[in-house]
Order: sequence, then C-alpha cells, then structure tokens
Amino acid sequence: MRRAISALAILAVVVGTVWWLPPWATFVLAEIIVLLALSEYARLAERAGIFVPTGIVVAAGLVICASVSWDYAVAPVLMAATVAMGAAAVGRGRVQRSDGWFHTVGLFGPLYVGLPIGTLVAIHVRRGPELVFLLLAVIVASDIAQFYGGRMIGRRPLAPATSPKKTVEGAICGIVAGAAAMVVVGQWSGLDFHPLQAGAFGAALAGLGIIGDLFESKLKREAGVKDASGLIPGHGGILDRLDSWLFAIPLFDVVIKGM
Repeated sequence: MRRAISALAILAVVVGTVWWLPPWATFVLAEIIVLLALSEYARLAERAGIFVPTGIVVAAGLVICASVSWDYAVAPVLMAATVAMGAAAVGRGRVQRSDGWFHTVGLFGPLYVGLPIGTLVAIHVRRGPELVFLLLAVIVASDIAQFYGGRMIGRRPLAPATSPKKTVEGAICGIVAGAAAMVVVGQWSGLDFHPLQAGAFGAALAGLGIIGDLFESKLKREAGVKDASGLIPGHGGILDRLDSWLFAIPLFDVVIKGM
C-alpha cells in the first residue's frame, strides 16, 4: 500500500508540474531532483570506499542541469560519453577500491544525473510536455512489465552478480512493453513514426533503461546497500526511481532532434 501511495504522489507532482505549470516550475523541480539524487550518489560512493566531495558534486550537477536546460547544444556528445562509461561499468566484475576506473565512475555523478535531467527540461521547454509524457509512458510500462513478467515467468537470471532478482524473461517483457507504449502513446504525442519504427525506438529506450537500472544496482552492490536511500516509502531513493530514465534520455533526445 505504501508503495502504491508513494507512486501516485510522485506521479501527481510530476504530471501536475510538467503539464499545468510554466516551464520554470519544471526547471525548479528538476534542480531539486538533481540535488537529492546527487546527494544519494555521493553517499553510495563513500560507502563503497570512495571519497566524493558532496558539495562540489551537487553544485556541479546543478550547474550542468541549468546550463543544458536552456542551451543544450553540447549535451548529445557529453551524454554519449557518460552512457558509454556507465554501460561499460555494468560488465565489470567486483571493483577493487584502488581501481582508477571506479574512482572515475564515482566522480562522474554530475554528468550522470545533471545532463539527462537538464536535457529533459530542455525537451519540455522546446517541444512541449507531450514528449516528456511519452518517455514517461515507455519507462513506466517497461518497469511494470519487467517486475510482473519476472515474477510470473522469470527463470534465467539476467545479471546475477549485479542484480540477482532480474531475469531474462522479465527484461524481454519490459522491452516488449516499452515498444508497445511507444507505438500507442507516440501517436498521441505527434511523432511521425511508422509503427515498426516506433516499436524499435521504444524497445531501444526500454533496453537502455534496463542497462541504467543495472548500473545503479552495481553502485548499490559496491556500497553494500539495497536502496540509494529511504526517501520514498516503498521505492527507496530518488536514484532508484531515476535509474532507467538517466540512460534512456540521451537516445530519446538524439532521435527527436532528428525529426
């Protein structure tokens, strides 16, 4: 029950802010999200044995988010590098505390969080709220399908060393649901896609969302915790809700820019 109430409360705040309030309100909400998410990120890194100057990391993330929100010409290149770094980290074994790679991953939080969130604000400002809700539909549909698909038919572990409860079958359900959501909701959002193109786009976004989820699971496993924080009852922390978004936003941005 707590999980459902929390989810409805989050949805009400996000939908109300993005749909009915002016763009500056979305920007303020985004900055609050970046502040909370990077605070969690810094705590995870420190629990994993990596000192992260929380104030500097948070300030850098807020500046990046603000800059990209209003002028995001450099965002695609930076986000591509960030996603590549994070995706590569998922495939590594347990990281030694002296490993320079993990220091890099531990300190790239401002890019990991600030860039995609700022880009989503920029999409809202330039293209309207419909596209934000399109991505929301794809990610939420994928997450729900992964959860229930994994519980009902999940057999083979997807990444046992990183996230033991995730299954191949659940991931497939999530990708299919993401594709279906893009086909259905994409028509409403005004994107001029052939259904096959829309399905492929939705599947790719869902796949990146799964990688983002695994990346955050990797961070939590290194830190020895189950959730990024206990901020949201039944859901964990802000990062636990954002993980799929952070890796899907870059592709979403690149594709809609080309339309």
